[in-house]
Amino acid sequence: MEKVTDKINALPEGANYFSLEFFPPKTSMGFANLQTRLERMSQALRPLFVTVTWGAGGSTATKSLELAEICQRQLGLTTCLHLTCTNMSRSLIDEALEQAKVLGIRNILALRGDAPRSEEYRDEAQMAGGDSNKDFTWAVDLVRYIRKQYGDYFCIGVATYPEGHSDASSEYPEHQDPLFDLPYLVEKTKAGADFLMTQLFFDVEAFDKFEKMLREHESGVFKTIPIIPGLMPIQSYQILRRTTKLSHAKLPSDILQRLDAVRTDDQLVKEVGVEILCELVEHIKKRPSPARRGFHFYSLNLEKAVSHIVENTHLILQTLVDDDEAVVELGPGTLSPPDGALTNRNRSRLSSMNSSPHNRVIISRPSRSSNMSFEAREEEAAIPNGPINTRATTLAISEGEGSLGREATWDDFPNGRWGDARSPAFGEIDGYGPTLHVSTAQALKLWGHPVDKGDISALFRRHITGDLNALPWSEQGLSPETSTIQAELLALNNKGWWSVASQPAVNGLKSSDPIFGWGPHNGFVFQKPFVEFFLPLSDWEKLQPRLEAEEQITYFAGNSEGELVGNSEGSVNPVTWGTFPGKEIITPTIIERESFASWRDEAFSIWREWQRVYPTKSVTAKVLGEVRKDVWLVNVIWGDFVQGAGLWEFLMKE
Repeated sequence: MEKVTDKINALPEGANYFSLEFFPPKTSMGFANLQTRLERMSQALRPLFVTVTWGAGGSTATKSLELAEICQRQLGLTTCLHLTCTNMSRSLIDEALEQAKVLGIRNILALRGDAPRSEEYRDEAQMAGGDSNKDFTWAVDLVRYIRKQYGDYFCIGVATYPEGHSDASSEYPEHQDPLFDLPYLVEKTKAGADFLMTQLFFDVEAFDKFEKMLREHESGVFKTIPIIPGLMPIQSYQILRRTTKLSHAKLPSDILQRLDAVRTDDQLVKEVGVEILCELVEHIKKRPSPARRGFHFYSLNLEKAVSHIVENTHLILQTLVDDDEAVVELGPGTLSPPDGALTNRNRSRLSSMNSSPHNRVIISRPSRSSNMSFEAREEEAAIPNGPINTRATTLAISEGEGSLGREATWDDFPNGRWGDARSPAFGEIDGYGPTLHVSTAQALKLWGHPVDKGDISALFRRHITGDLNALPWSEQGLSPETSTIQAELLALNNKGWWSVASQPAVNGLKSSDPIFGWGPHNGFVFQKPFVEFFLPLSDWEKLQPRLEAEEQITYFAGNSEGELVGNSEGSVNPVTWGTFPGKEIITPTIIERESFASWRDEAFSIWREWQRVYPTKSVTAKVLGEVRKDVWLVNVIWGDFVQGAGLWEFLMKE
């Protein structure tokens, strides 16, 4: 398979290209659905290459390699595997590089990962593979290692930061400066980097200035190297604000004003977001560049927004075999031929198309239980329904057009871990695995050195009252909505039950409500009250029988040992929904067994990450380790959204 730089250099003079980033989904259903999405996007969008993320400390190593194999081998996509080099077994790095070579992957994005903390990761570092931090402190160490071990086999990319690396800024983004990072970038490039890929940004003027600085640098190492700007399609207002906060990326005032004007309507936010990204792309396309101009999109495993962007900005690569057929009407009666069935006028197939056979059953007439994906009418047998396989039609599906498009982009508006566990975008927004989202220095400043459960309770109390703007499980303060149940959360905390998520009851408020409103205008929104909290094992043993006996309650609970119990394990519980004119009922927030199980694992991993901030033998590390092993995570949903106060009355009873 080709190297990224070889593919870039083979493009015609003046051509543009783009690449897409994907992360391994957290659930098996999400993984299966991502595969279907990748097949469609590879045909419709034709990215020059794709990248697959690598979780912090190798936390997603197996899934990342599995996803990379699907992209590289099954779909024939040129794949670039992310690889971090800190806080994990040294053998994992060697294994990942060797496995990439076996899979035919010839591209690596070499990253440092979290700052090395060998002492805190001592247990892992004592594995047979040794401590990666002994050999790798910075990304340049990984670049040198790959070049030493594999020569020129791999094309190596490195990350760069147009607004400065956030590590250098502590929690003050105004201290960021790309000049501070420049010597390290020169070193990485001289060590063997073949291309540069930027962190996401929205300040296009900062990118212009940064690129000019690199091209004109006295070292000359950046004179012709591909510098690929990283851009994140705007999927929702909340995701945008959270991502820019974590990455310390500036949101220019004009962009923020445009999004603030539509912030409560997800559809309008996405539409404005597409316009904004298209403007950024067109601006950068006009800039002179010694290399072919490319763009890297952080897809978040979603397709609709990025499909519109690359189509509107004419980034989709044309091939020798293409079609300009009109898009067919994508109605409910449209049938798909088996993958691989082609019309006579289109026998030359893209390498990205899936050629595996999908047989269908021939039926005389459809019934109510018919599945059109697996059945064909007698008169349609052996007749390929050609137009559905055209690139134009597939692109329309990726853009959400017609009934097939709505089915393909059903998870278009993700809601993090409160979304549908079947979605490829379910869970974390970046796929990098459990993390505190703050540096060690910031963690110490925020949370100090707790030495007992009382100190931990005090941190939760300060977060509830607004005196502490972040906890290990939440990098943001309480929302105005959650502040309406502040007294109830404080009462729980006083019992030693530490809340990490909650919402009050809402019964038919207008979607324009300044605190609880969301979605299009002229709608009404509803919420079941729920709360999620950690509590000691001794309290859990008393609470569980009461939960089982209360008819209004649905609950899930788990611990660090992987135990999981609940009284409605097969159910899907919508806890937020809305009704709007001319639309189906929208349920952006749901709680179910699989999504809770995924979050349970992450929540207890965060306890471990917090523990690792402190020296292994310290009192604080010992206390956090003991608490992690003792507590249960419990999610309690109250079914009566009309009399929502019943949840808090129930929990406060002894």
